[in-house]
Amino acid sequence: MSFGLVSVPIKLYSATTNHDVRFHQVHGADGGRIRYKRTCTVCGEVVEYADIVKGYETEDGELITLDESDLDSLPVASGHEIDVIEFVPADQIDPMLFDKAYYLEPETKAAKPYALLREALAETDRMAVVRFALRQRESLALLRVRDKVIVLQTMLWPDEVREPAFDILDQDVDLKPQELKMASSLVESMGADFDSADFHDEYRDAVLELIESKKEHGDARPAPVEAKKEDEGDSMTDLLSALQASVEAAKGKAGAKADPEPEPEPEKKPARKPAARRKKESSEEDKPATTRKRRTA
Repeated sequence: MSFGLVSVPIKLYSATTNHDVRFHQVHGADGGRIRYKRTCTVCGEVVEYADIVKGYETEDGELITLDESDLDSLPVASGHEIDVIEFVPADQIDPMLFDKAYYLEPETKAAKPYALLREALAETDRMAVVRFALRQRESLALLRVRDKVIVLQTMLWPDEVREPAFDILDQDVDLKPQELKMASSLVESMGADFDSADFHDEYRDAVLELIESKKEHGDARPAPVEAKKEDEGDSMTDLLSALQASVEAAKGKAGAKADPEPEPEPEKKPARKPAARRKKESSEEDKPATTRKRRTA
């Protein structure tokens, strides 16, 4: 992280997590996971990962496809610096632009310049607008202070925020002074200091309580062990397995092409030589003809 001529070595950590209760789609009869095959809507065939490319449909209905070589030609941001562009008043930032938050931890030797930037932001009530590389793409973000830590707050690009267009809001609404005063009074009567600890996800709590109740009443059963097949990678979570299987299959095909083709069956006549050799040896020993015929047969 750099501002002016000051550089602050830092580490970046995700500041948020998702505690939603996640469910799997399973077969009600035996509990097996439901998988989905990647099928082509035109020919109906199952498509392997190796045959999938990215497609962009234009507004006039044309399809443009991009393969890996096309994507590799695009410019990517690979720097590891968070460069401060400018410092702006905090009240000028629309929270609508906020995306994902990360905590910045300074290295031991950088504790002082880190604290200097933190206190300067807090003292001036400003945020730092920065550019940095995230997943090889240039991203826009803010540096803001939360307690004693500097938070890197990624932002949406301005054209990613939709403009509201509701005709009904353009109409003039007649608000009487008495009505406005009553509404303001209601707001004041319900006023409070916000504390996020006062709130919790009641739906999630109810789901976990329901799951625990079913477990206590014996409704739980062992999760079935799925038979793994190399030719089935229907879930996006099986991407790594699917890629590994594709690599092994490609190697197998290459090896099959490299192996020499087996000789035609008629050319395997030398396999009868041992019998002929025994016949010759028997004749050299002057054995009876009947014996020679039996051994040859």
